Amino acid sequence: MGTASIQIIIIVAYIGVLFGISWYVKRRAAASAEEYVLAGRKLTTPLIMVSIVGLAVGGASTIGVAEQAYKVGLSAGWYTAAWGIGAIVMGLTVAKKYRRLNITTVPELLERYYDRRSMVAGIACQVLVQLVIMSMQYVAGGAILASLLPQIFTPFTGMLTSAVVFIGITLIGGMWSASQSNILNVTLQYIGITVAAFLILAMVGGIDVVAIKAPSLTSLDFISGVGPMTIITWIAVLVTVNLSLQAIIQITLGAKDVKTARKGFIIGGFVMLPVGFISALLGVIAAELYPSIAPTQALPQLIMSLNPWIAGITLASLWAADVSTACNLLLSAATLYSHDIHKRFIEPEISDKKYMKVTRTAVLLLGLLTLGFALTISGIISTLMAGLSLMTAFAVIVLMTMYAPKYCARQAAFYTIMASIIVLVAWMFVPAVRILPHVIYAEWIVCSLTFCGISLVSNKAIAKETAVGVNQ
Repeated sequence: MGTASIQIIIIVAYIGVLFGISWYVKRRAAASAEEYVLAGRKLTTPLIMVSIVGLAVGGASTIGVAEQAYKVGLSAGWYTAAWGIGAIVMGLTVAKKYRRLNITTVPELLERYYDRRSMVAGIACQVLVQLVIMSMQYVAGGAILASLLPQIFTPFTGMLTSAVVFIGITLIGGMWSASQSNILNVTLQYIGITVAAFLILAMVGGIDVVAIKAPSLTSLDFISGVGPMTIITWIAVLVTVNLSLQAIIQITLGAKDVKTARKGFIIGGFVMLPVGFISALLGVIAAELYPSIAPTQALPQLIMSLNPWIAGITLASLWAADVSTACNLLLSAATLYSHDIHKRFIEPEISDKKYMKVTRTAVLLLGLLTLGFALTISGIISTLMAGLSLMTAFAVIVLMTMYAPKYCARQAAFYTIMASIIVLVAWMFVPAVRILPHVIYAEWIVCSLTFCGISLVSNKAIAKETAVGVNQ
């Protein structure tokens, strides 16, 4: 059997299994809107763990890290490690508090404890950031399929195929599809990339040979390739994101209880720590073996040098990691629309059945919109870092609301979100304001000062009963 035939069998079988899982859980997901959006708040610790790992370790954490490592070396793996650190911080701090609040979305928290305009601004920012992150999964998915089956897929048609699977699985089973398929995705992804790393190291003669042939002196250095400031910045950004991004919060809210939410995030964070460095090592080896290919193709191209069955399964599992990330992001963006816009402003008395239909329609339309975004994006990680910094306002608001509610003013949330947007726009279009190493630092300074300043001068505090509720 030819290599192409093997790859086709593997990818078709994988798609078939993913859709099979989705159809298997469809009846459970269709029982109610809460089952579809939050898995009925019944996710166990293993399902929370694979959900957060599946969300974080997608295209940017594998293909994107290898792309970066192709250029700067092993230190690119800190990007995925930063995701793990963020998940651990989330588990140790606010995961249990989010679950105790029994909300559905972050903007719902803003309206409950602040005001409606905070909620509206929050919806806009959360949806935009999640669509940007999701568009990364299309880019990475297209690169994987184009490498896996170059005679069938181009990066563009790979993106189209990825879109069909991302949207289809989410439409069918919602949160149940995403969590259950992640058991398969995460398991095969970790086995696949670990086996591939061992085989490729053996193929090139071991780590000593890699070190000798390394493109630069920093290729195998854990720090100096990207530099300590970049590593600190990644950690700052991704801790911020884990505390505030709707897709992550939605996983927490789906946990069966407070303890489950906390344990799932902590375990998932530790599971994430090594995989980025494995991807980065493969990116370094790719730079030695293929010095003239596009960096985005580094990891797929290297894996394709293995036995066709091993290569096919490994790349299919990396592609499936994109599926798991995209499904969570797409579902959470759709939930923001159906719960916080449609149900709140358009049809307040909507039935549960129609609410689910509206959510599914939003999944379809937002999925198509992100495909358009993906066609205009180049560098995976650099694009992500700018968009994710917008989450700083939400992190400041959430931390203050949960740990110091008596010092929070009702007007503070809205102005903090506005300040966050202004900082990002100014950073992008006014070079003179870039006096700090990264926009995330400017965001934390400005958002913290804005929130605290407004709270100091305002006499409209959040309600006393709210303060008691969040601070338990």
